[in-house]
Amino acid sequence: MTHRAHTVLAGLDRIGSDLEGIYKDLHRHPELGLREHRTAKKAADVLRNFGYEVTEGIGGTGVIGTLVNGEGPVVMARADMDALPVREQTGLPYASTATVTGDDGTEQPVMHACGHDVHVTCLIGCARLMARAKDAWRGTFVALFQPSEENGDGAEAMIDGGLTSKAPRPDVVLAQHVLPYPAGYVGTRSGSFLSAADSLRITVYGRGAHGSMPQAAIDPVVMAAMIVVRLQTIVSRELAATTPAVVTVGSIHAGTGPNVIPDRAVIQLNVRTYDEASRTHVLNAIERIVEAESQASRSPRPPEIEKTVTFPPTVNDEAPTRRVAEAFAAHFGDAAHTIDLQTASEDMSEIPKAFGAPFTYWGIGGIDPGLYAEAARNGTVAQDIPVNHSPAFAPVVQPTLNTGVGALTVAALAWLGR
Repeated sequence: MTHRAHTVLAGLDRIGSDLEGIYKDLHRHPELGLREHRTAKKAADVLRNFGYEVTEGIGGTGVIGTLVNGEGPVVMARADMDALPVREQTGLPYASTATVTGDDGTEQPVMHACGHDVHVTCLIGCARLMARAKDAWRGTFVALFQPSEENGDGAEAMIDGGLTSKAPRPDVVLAQHVLPYPAGYVGTRSGSFLSAADSLRITVYGRGAHGSMPQAAIDPVVMAAMIVVRLQTIVSRELAATTPAVVTVGSIHAGTGPNVIPDRAVIQLNVRTYDEASRTHVLNAIERIVEAESQASRSPRPPEIEKTVTFPPTVNDEAPTRRVAEAFAAHFGDAAHTIDLQTASEDMSEIPKAFGAPFTYWGIGGIDPGLYAEAARNGTVAQDIPVNHSPAFAPVVQPTLNTGVGALTVAALAWLGR
């Protein structure tokens, strides 16, 4: 397998400048979920040029390219395409200045603040190398470009759009994500890797009144404040210290002026957990606390708790993860690691689930190694290293792209040609 990987990757230097151009173009032109028309067309056009059978418009903007190269396993590699409503602050010469009109009619900035432009570029590079070195492997390689990962509905949209009838059933599904680790780093993890995520919108009700007459009101602002404080005790006092979980209140909206007690307050929060037992416990605890605080405040009507976005946990299958980890160790040497549990979330696992196929998902680094090393020496990694979704998140072009292309290629070849 090592020989095959070197054979296929021998062409990486020759396409490096092309890939850098694709990456910078994608970074300049980010698109929000289910609006990735330009990105999807670029991926589809490139795949056709490489000889792939291409299907577009799956679930809206999803794309698959299939390359059949004799009898053998089917390997599917997935990249997500969408960007975020973030105003870029990287200072890069190819920084995004894109804006779109949001659903509410306001102008929104758009940025690839999570590295999906890296993912698309790396899968394009891998697909190109696999097409150019067909003598080195046997089987079928499927490149899948997924929309709307950030909204948690892109994988399901592709499935609902007939994905399983438009692509061959894979023997394994592969995916990766650029993370705030040093560029050149690759990290695998068997079992739980990314958390489940549940976003909730909670509305609590009071009775409005003049700000100078609180005795005539039931104040939902105070009610919401008490709920926010109490929610912090779920992780700290109801779960074991060895059980990872996160409860974050991201927004509270109530009232229109300083001298008016409103009649309701809206709380939006996010929960991260790694198994169904802790997930159920945390969600039940939130409901219990919200209802209890509403009753304690004499709320005139029950609270409303609505689940707005849900991501499944990403739990890597053991056998394919072990195979990829061994392949990475052979190819990357000391740069291959076991990665820590991550609190981010993904919807990618819905795709292999729909096919009934195993999968493995790993991380690659994207931070300048010298910058990261200095921050590590100073103990300031959390303060000095921008993370995904930050307006300052800017993966270095190299060796990030070469590492990502190499990781996808090495992982695919761990099946193809065996």
